[in-house]
Amino acid sequence: MRKTDKKIDNAIRQTLTEVCDLALEKVIGFQWLTHQVNYDNFPKSLTVVCVLDTNEQLLAIKLRGDDVYLRKVIKQHLVKVNVNITDAHKQVKFDCEEECTRVNNGNWSIRLQH
Repeated sequence: MRKTDKKIDNAIRQTLTEVCDLALEKVIGFQWLTHQVNYDNFPKSLTVVCVLDTNEQLLAIKLRGDDVYLRKVIKQHLVKVNVNITDAHKQVKFDCEEECTRVNNGNWSIRLQH
């Protein structure tokens, strides 16, 4: 990773930590989030994964519109650090602990590779 990539990654990580804190307060079932990026194709390759606890909660956030809220907040916070995601529906994804446990034996490293 180049020095400039590290700076961008640190800024992304810090701003997503702020988003995570907000989501923990406002979104029922929200647990954590992470991001993945290939800096050779940045910012198009940036993906943020929001993780909930159960499949039921994953469905519920979509019914309540919390997925729209999270996409909006993520996009707004990333813009503050000069990172513009062009397609929030493609670049912000949702998953849950329950499904990772069922399909990937709780191994998020394997699950996030797909």
